[in-house]
Order: sequence, then C-alpha cells, then structure tokens
Amino acid sequence: MSIDSQADGGRREFLKRVGGLSAAAIAVGGNSCVAGEPDPQTTLPQIHLGSHSISRLICGANPFSAGSHLSTFVDRQMREYYTPEQILKTLRRCRQVGINCWQSGTNIGLYRRLLDEGGEMHYIAIAAGDPANVRTLATGGCIAVAHHGEVTDRMFKDGQLDEMHDYLKRVRDEGLAVGVSTHIPDVVDAIESKGWDVDYYMTCIYERHRSAEQLEKLLGQAPIPVGEVYLPNDPPRMFQAIRQTKRPCLAFKILAAGRLSERRQWVEQAFRETFAGIKPIDGVIVGIYDRYSDQPAQNAAMVRRFAG
Repeated sequence: MSIDSQADGGRREFLKRVGGLSAAAIAVGGNSCVAGEPDPQTTLPQIHLGSHSISRLICGANPFSAGSHLSTFVDRQMREYYTPEQILKTLRRCRQVGINCWQSGTNIGLYRRLLDEGGEMHYIAIAAGDPANVRTLATGGCIAVAHHGEVTDRMFKDGQLDEMHDYLKRVRDEGLAVGVSTHIPDVVDAIESKGWDVDYYMTCIYERHRSAEQLEKLLGQAPIPVGEVYLPNDPPRMFQAIRQTKRPCLAFKILAAGRLSERRQWVEQAFRETFAGIKPIDGVIVGIYDRYSDQPAQNAAMVRRFAG
C-alpha cells in the first residue's frame, strides 16, 4: 500500500492496520492525550519493586524510540510523532490515568526534564555493557536496572551467563533494584537455580528471536525473510516460568509487538490471558502509541478490568 499519496487518511489507515494500535484505540479515534483534569478513576493496582510501589501497568520504551518491531515504515512514523515534547505529553497523560512508571534505556535526560517540569513518574531501565552507566542512572533518579534482555539471551546461548553477575552486583551497590530481562523461559529457571541476588525479572512472553534452523525445526520451514516470529504456544511457557519464581516479573510484548492490536477482542484476550497467567505481584510493560487515540486510558481501563 502506498501511504504518501493518500495524505493523512491513507497514513492513518496504514498505521491502524500495522502500527501497533490497540483495537480499542482505533475504535475511539482522535488524539485525546492532552493536559487537563485527571480522570475520575486514576488509581491502578500496585506492586512492589524493591522499596517502591509501582502500577501494574508500566509505560514501555519502544514506540518512543521508534522501535516498532513491525517495519521500517512504522518506525519512521513513530520517530516523526514522538518528539521529546510529545513523549513528555504522553507520560503526563499516563500519570493522569494511574500509570506511575516508565521503562526505558540509559538515556535518562528526558526523565530528568519530566521531573524538573513537575512530573511524577518512576523510571526503570534496561542496560548492559559499561557498568559506569549504572551510576548515571542512579544519580538521575532511576529506581531499578535490569540486565538488557538481548545481551542476556546471547550470553545464555553462548554459555556465558555467569559473566553478567558482576554487572548485577554493580546495580546492587548503587542501591537500585536488581533485575534481569530475557525472552527465554529457561533463563529465568537458570538464574533461579543459581540463587543470585535478584529482585525482579523482565519477561518477554514470546521467544521472538529464534534462528532460522530453530524455526525450521518447529514449523517445518523457515519464514521468508527470517525476522521476528511470534508463536501462540510461547506465552504459556513463559507464564509457567513466571509463576515458578517468587520474585516479581514484568511481562512485556503481551500484544506480540502490535501483531494482536488489530482487533478489539485480540487486545482484550491478550490482557486477560496475561493477567490470568502471571502472579498477583507481577506487572506488565506495554508500549504506547497514542497518535490516534487515548491509549494510556484504554490500557489502564483493561488493567483495572483484568487485574483488579
């Protein structure tokens, strides 16, 4: 489909179909992410992360950083929309509807700006590599750091999982809650068996980066091109790993990176099944793309409905 010849109407229809919008968002239409009076219902169920109380719904990072996990075209639309000013606007709307935590990476400058302008929001990060970035996050007001899932999984596959232990110790030494992010249920089980000093996990419910050989073994053939493949049998496997640890888990990509966002019933089913599959002390991280509707309020309403 050509989107540049259709102006706003064609672009909107394209993004509704593949841009990670929730079906509820599409049905409402119009961008209501504006400053104003708080919603009548502004509380969400809470969980504990270290010594902090955070909402069971957390605003994710990928749409803000133009990482749609769908296509380069959607990435470009997200990059165009999410200027620093719009990100702050969306975060303020999140806070209005009860979302009090934002998950992102190591660039904490925009979070400091949010605080300096009177915003109230917890910040949790994923990071790896140079341990100096942990100090930057700690001094910037971050409350928790999880070892980056892509790096975690690569270490696990290479038999080098123990090499990230020193990084986790650095997070603890800085007084932050210690986490591990992963897309593989076996990683949770492995770290549990090691008895490491970990406060929480970030758990992708889809094992989305299998090799072509692994996919061919599972499916009988590898998709073309080999990219991110989301299999419906994956969530139950991760839910089992989540339930087997006493530590809080933050489930992410519950909408399969937008692939379940085209129909309202798919969105509701994803939220319902996720909260049925995780523990009461767990939360979810959901990316928000509110270009066409009030996704913060819609997502918060589903959390109240299914996690109450």
